[in-house]
Amino acid sequence: MVTMRDVAERAGVSIATVSFLLNDTKPVTPATRARIEQAMAELGYRRNVVARALASRRTRIIAMAYPALEHRFGMSTAEFFTAAAERARAQEYHLVLWPVGNDGVELRELLGQGLVDGVVLMEVQLADPRVEVLRETGTPFALIGRTTELDGLAHVDIDFDATVEAAVGHLYEVGHRELALISGDLADPRFHEYGPWVRSEAAYRRVVAEYGLRTVVEPSSDTTLAGRETAERLLQEHPETTAILVANEYATLGVVSALKRQGRDVPRDISVLSLLMVPEVAALSDPELTFLRTPGHELGRLGIEALIRQLDGAAPLPPQLVPATLTAGGTVGPPPH
Repeated sequence: MVTMRDVAERAGVSIATVSFLLNDTKPVTPATRARIEQAMAELGYRRNVVARALASRRTRIIAMAYPALEHRFGMSTAEFFTAAAERARAQEYHLVLWPVGNDGVELRELLGQGLVDGVVLMEVQLADPRVEVLRETGTPFALIGRTTELDGLAHVDIDFDATVEAAVGHLYEVGHRELALISGDLADPRFHEYGPWVRSEAAYRRVVAEYGLRTVVEPSSDTTLAGRETAERLLQEHPETTAILVANEYATLGVVSALKRQGRDVPRDISVLSLLMVPEVAALSDPELTFLRTPGHELGRLGIEALIRQLDGAAPLPPQLVPATLTAGGTVGPPPH
């Protein structure tokens, strides 16, 4: 078995210097680091992660807390995970996914085991119980999302105001004046005070009022079937609608399906615009969806960066709001004459 003594002899340094590098307890010059890492590679030395954690009181592990039982995984979600994992690895941290509930109970139990150095919260509610748990336990954390009270909280999020402004502005420029939003169902206990849906709907109500347009909002849960049923109800109650915005990627696919079932051509008879989506999901629709591209890669990276700066004692990352970007597809066209 290769030991630290073997590595030290091969690199021409003391055992203490090798220990400083492995346990991150004292700075080592770049040249010395390179020699030690080369010796480790040549000898096949493997770091003892547990010993390192005990010595430094740090595990170099970050948890991303995602309430998987309450919120479905989607392609957009996957982008947040992969970008966060890449950023963590680049900073010599490991990322693990904690699919814990958003009531904070299971999170508290996991934190008590000392498994991670810090936590990134996803699917944030306006009043999120997990925030108080993290504060009480003294665990460093950052949010991908926003609570109502943000004092002292490291956070990054989608700029929902700018995103909705871009969506409504695009439809207005094309000529649409009869718009409707299929929003999230905030009456669903899983999504009570769910930040993205609350902020998207609030922004929509504000923007259409500024354009002097009628406000039509229909709630829908996050399934394709629910989107289909909501679209059918919307067209019965508001047959004059010429463009529909949808706040969930699964529901959007159901909306397009419902329109086709009713003999409505998309976009000749009615346009559909998804507020937040990724290209892989947009391509599942026929025609391919016009959508606002979720900034998952950027927010995943920024969320990890905000946390790692806390862990490493660096200057805090300022709060970041990133808008989604309009991506042309085949579901938006001029309104019928």
